[in-house]
Amino acid sequence: MIRKIQASDKQEYLKMATDFYNSDAVIAPVPAENLENTFNEAMRSSEYVECYIIESGGQTAGFALLAKTFSQECGGMVTWIEELYIKPQFRGHGLGKEFFAFLQSSLSEGVKRFRLETEPENSGAIRLYKSLGFRPLEYIQFIKGM
Repeated sequence: MIRKIQASDKQEYLKMATDFYNSDAVIAPVPAENLENTFNEAMRSSEYVECYIIESGGQTAGFALLAKTFSQECGGMVTWIEELYIKPQFRGHGLGKEFFAFLQSSLSEGVKRFRLETEPENSGAIRLYKSLGFRPLEYIQFIKGM
């Protein structure tokens, strides 16, 4: 089951997000304050960010964090799959594919592009994304600030 995050999910979400940002899936951890800010924004509105809890067998198995932006390049709204985290004990059971099916069937209206990123070493994620029709963009990304 995939459902929108609720206030009662706060501690579980913060634990999973902390685990995610202390894993090999990311370049570096982020401050706990950032995780709190994201949760608070998801509770405030779905204008910029949406968070979904992924459940399996009545247990919290993971979460997905989506961010919204507009792109002139693709001519409309873009949904960034900022994070997709499945707890280790639930990996390999098709929950990632289940989330992407949910994304396509329930959250794609008006969206011109789905976008995501991964570390080059995350071969499992890369295989999944390619199997779902994602393709690499040949951009070099730059950031300034955090």
